[in-house]
Amino acid sequence: MASASDTTGNSLALRLVGHLLSAAIVIATVAVGLYVARLYYIYPRTDDAYVRANVVGIAPHVSGPIVELPIVDNQYAKKGDLLFVVDPRPYQSTLDAAIARLQLTDLEIRALDDTIRTAKSEQARRAADASYAKQYLARIEPLLTRHFVTANDVFNARSRMHSEEAGVDAARSDVLKAENQLGRFGDINARRKAAEAAVYDAKLNVGYCYVRAPFDGYVTNLNIAVGQYANEGRQVVSLIDDRKWYVLANFRETFLSHIQPGMTAEVFILSYPNKRFRGRVQGVGWALYQPNGASVEGLPQTETTLNWVRLSQRFPVRIVLEDRDAKLPFRMGATAVVTIQGFR
Repeated sequence: MASASDTTGNSLALRLVGHLLSAAIVIATVAVGLYVARLYYIYPRTDDAYVRANVVGIAPHVSGPIVELPIVDNQYAKKGDLLFVVDPRPYQSTLDAAIARLQLTDLEIRALDDTIRTAKSEQARRAADASYAKQYLARIEPLLTRHFVTANDVFNARSRMHSEEAGVDAARSDVLKAENQLGRFGDINARRKAAEAAVYDAKLNVGYCYVRAPFDGYVTNLNIAVGQYANEGRQVVSLIDDRKWYVLANFRETFLSHIQPGMTAEVFILSYPNKRFRGRVQGVGWALYQPNGASVEGLPQTETTLNWVRLSQRFPVRIVLEDRDAKLPFRMGATAVVTIQGFR
């Protein structure tokens, strides 16, 4: 039989082993907790994230009824594809009238050029007559003292010279008037420039009747039909921009010091659980709307309640998705899980 001392020794040994195991478990738990906490902050993670893309409202530059609508809802449209057509007939009529006015302006310009040439010719003839009259007066004035001509002859010659000089001034005025009507400033003819601008504007309006996709994207929420009146500047079609997709991930403010622009991110989308996408942090949001403290009719609004538990705010972090998979298209609003990996 075992002695009492042996039994006591075994009991002490068992208790010692138990204490050592307990201490080891506590130390391991603390170590694992510290390691997990370190990873938790070094690689911030959130499941409060959603796939986003820019949505652009397509509006016409002109008003009128829609006469063509070759697209359907949820269709993929490439850049330059026709989305809808506003009735171009009234704008085409305006263009035809502007072209006709331009042609008439060209005819008027040619007529004014002829008028200017005629006025300059008349000015030159008048200048020649005035020069002759001046020379004739200079010849006969010395003859008056020698009584070869009468004073009346000299008076008539002087009157004729003044008349011819006045004719030159009148001809010069006619030339200036015709040149002003022509509307030429340097190398530019203002009359024709105005007519060309009217034609250009009318051509733009005709082109605006044919509304095309400005980029590759998805047609969404299409609720129009042929015959609906489209107003200038008012949205008709929504187009999801397929050129750039990103994730808006809401991280607690305690994580923001560990997130910087340029860091890589690992993104899982719930729609494709077996696929990992890579992104890069574009930036961290700088502001949130706070109902408490907002101004109402010029006065600050303050909540009357006091919360003893302070919850950390969540700020949006924009992460641009850098890899695409044609078989796994992104959808705006899809839920995502994001883990910040740091700089790589």
